[in-house]
Amino acid sequence: MNVPFAELRRCYQAHREEFDKAYQNVMDRGIYIMGPELEAFEQEFSSFCNTKYALGVSNGLDALVLILRALDIGKGDEVIVSCHTFIASWLSISQCGAKIIPAPLCEDSFLLDVSKIEKLITPQTKAIMPVHLYGEAVDMTALAALSAKYNIAIIEDAAQAHGAKHGGRHCGSFGVAAGFSFYPGKNLGAFGDAGAITTNDDKLFEKFKLLRNYGSHTKYVHEEIGYNSRLDELQAAFLRVKLRHLNTWNYKRNSTAALYNQSFKELKYISTPRVREGDECVWHQYVIKTPYRDALKAHLKSFGIETLIHYPLANHLQKAYGEYPFETADLRSYESLVSNILSLPIDAFMTLSETQAVIDAVRCFNP
Repeated sequence: MNVPFAELRRCYQAHREEFDKAYQNVMDRGIYIMGPELEAFEQEFSSFCNTKYALGVSNGLDALVLILRALDIGKGDEVIVSCHTFIASWLSISQCGAKIIPAPLCEDSFLLDVSKIEKLITPQTKAIMPVHLYGEAVDMTALAALSAKYNIAIIEDAAQAHGAKHGGRHCGSFGVAAGFSFYPGKNLGAFGDAGAITTNDDKLFEKFKLLRNYGSHTKYVHEEIGYNSRLDELQAAFLRVKLRHLNTWNYKRNSTAALYNQSFKELKYISTPRVREGDECVWHQYVIKTPYRDALKAHLKSFGIETLIHYPLANHLQKAYGEYPFETADLRSYESLVSNILSLPIDAFMTLSETQAVIDAVRCFNP
């Protein structure tokens, strides 16, 4: 049986009538930018995240850039960020001219180790950017205490954590603001690029609105050098449809992850993901660790099962950061990690037979 890593067409096929109606409503209305669909989605998404505000922007990278800009973080400032993340987290810091300070990972997860952050803080530290990677929440309780101690802003990168919770609270509701991506493959994904910012801060919200729209509140009157980073009406309409189903889809992902965990728990050649007790992971990815990664990947391919690696090259080894003065000693464990990780298929629209095919193929692997 061929098992795709993710078949994005299935979502549209399952809810074709809802998406077609959303499309037709926008086209009939004739408003394509900054209209009622965006306003409604922002209200619905802020309610979902339990935040005061949500602001639609053009993508997840822009969401983080606008947050950093609104906080006046730039040249001479430092931002502590997870070493293991999609490069957009790092690019947002670089694009604002600030310095990236990579934070080590927890030994039993792919998330930044809050217990090791304090030693990274200097007088130049202006923000900490926790990344809720693969749909799992960072220990925000411990991080909030550290933030309060040093009066340092927390900017959540929640691009992969739509619906994830820590201590009963949604990711995206802990920091001064949070950036979300709605890239098509996300748990809540648009049919194109899209993103959002969530916040409870009135002044920051107004600043975000200004920056996303050419630095303007009034047409042709520009108060700051801003951006063109607006979530369009079509994507907002599609996201409204998807948001209604997100909890159900996250539940299905959780069910698949539970089957994987149960089926792989006795296997000595792989380590399955661990979620902190009391937290709710939404399983954007299901990532295992194994010293036989390449052999297992080839084995699964021979069974028609598609796997991916998130992410195959450590950020500090990317050519884009080739001349960046990183302290690489603390990053060697991260370099080792990326050679041992493999993402198995997990999707809200996977069939039970596809899930079982993955399980059977993994279990018959002979390293």
